[in-house]
Amino acid sequence: MSARPPQPPTHPPASGGKPRKAAIAAWAGSALEYYDFFIYGSAAALVFPHVFFSPDDPATATLISLASFGVAYAARPLGALVLGHFGDRLGRRKIMVFTLILMGLSTFLIGCLPTYAQVGTAAPVLLVLMRVLQGLSAAGEQASANSMTLEHAPEHRRGYYTSFTLSGTQAGQILATLVFIPVAALPEEQLHTWGWRIPFLLSFFVTVVGLVLRRKLDETPVFERTSATEGVARLPLADLLRHHWADVLRVVAAALIATVSTIFTVWALSYATSDAVGLSKTAMLWSGVAANVVALGAIPLWARLSDRIGRKPVFLIGSLGSGVMVFVYLWAVSTGSAALVLVTGILFFGVVYSAANGIWPAFYGEMFGTRVRLSGMAVGTQIGFAVAGFAVSFAERIAGPDGENWLGVAVFTAVFCLVASAAALTAKETFRTPTVDLGAERTDRAPAERPVPTTVG
Repeated sequence: MSARPPQPPTHPPASGGKPRKAAIAAWAGSALEYYDFFIYGSAAALVFPHVFFSPDDPATATLISLASFGVAYAARPLGALVLGHFGDRLGRRKIMVFTLILMGLSTFLIGCLPTYAQVGTAAPVLLVLMRVLQGLSAAGEQASANSMTLEHAPEHRRGYYTSFTLSGTQAGQILATLVFIPVAALPEEQLHTWGWRIPFLLSFFVTVVGLVLRRKLDETPVFERTSATEGVARLPLADLLRHHWADVLRVVAAALIATVSTIFTVWALSYATSDAVGLSKTAMLWSGVAANVVALGAIPLWARLSDRIGRKPVFLIGSLGSGVMVFVYLWAVSTGSAALVLVTGILFFGVVYSAANGIWPAFYGEMFGTRVRLSGMAVGTQIGFAVAGFAVSFAERIAGPDGENWLGVAVFTAVFCLVASAAALTAKETFRTPTVDLGAERTDRAPAERPVPTTVG
């Protein structure tokens, strides 16, 4: 993959952290981890219905395969509860390393699984189990990386630095798609026997690279200072729900904007390559690559803007704009014009959606104090993302037996965009609030605790 992260300035933050090192580690680690996560989406839309499910009913096989994509999202709230707890007690870096190992192992094992023709119904069961492990890993990945970069970042540059996690996510999607393009071009017999396994087996090497980068990262000064002076929360989830319950609900609703991503990357890919439209797999995969390459540039620009005018205006541009653009994009797909799909996909996913996607790490993270930040981000986002994950299955139902009701799917997606926008409107603007004061108006009423010894770094 040729995409490189935008290079952040090297001046140190007021917090004494290492923003450049944290941002690069978050970018690279997220790119590598989400390579693992996103190759499943391409395979679920294009290959798995033929490999892991009964060939007797192709339509049902496709529906169940897309539903298996959403299983990871269902597992993410559980992962958020567990990994959020330990991330707020043991530190951000340990969780970042653990999630990478778990994601790499589960993805590699998918590439080793037997097919339906070999073991029958045991094949989809094993596939779903591996997808659950992927979901558990993803639950802690973004929350820990976002917390790490936010707490290392200079004051008034938090939006820019935390956006590196999401730029890494987009890079992971590019890498996954680039790897899948030559695989998808194989003759069907080769694709369905051994070809599809290659991207999953490559995750072993991807994981090794990520581990080298993340093991060298320091714990955040804010976390270390808070742990030493106030102590870590004995039960972060209890503190979170006692003092930040409204913000958790706000993040859950705002995180529904992720429905745009799952509809774009999975359902639209399945729809476009179906008999109803007939676009080639290669054309659609290249359109996805182009949109994500543009997003790599757009995300840090939107994030910089949020550091100047605030998180809420930029998030609303992305969420409301996506609610409009989903109609334009799915219409373009329905025409069967690869050129229209490319142009509208870049504008929709690469530019407009990036406004919300690029600044939510700072927007959500700034709602919580240091002692519960990772838990707050993990729990809030993963519940919202769980709904977004299964939106693909609902979209398949809405599209009807012939798969042609793209307008209904567009309305369905736009409703989620409106809910996310309404949630953002109720949030407090925090882009000028010092990092040490984030969440203070709620956490300062918590009963004092003796510092709990913890090992960080």
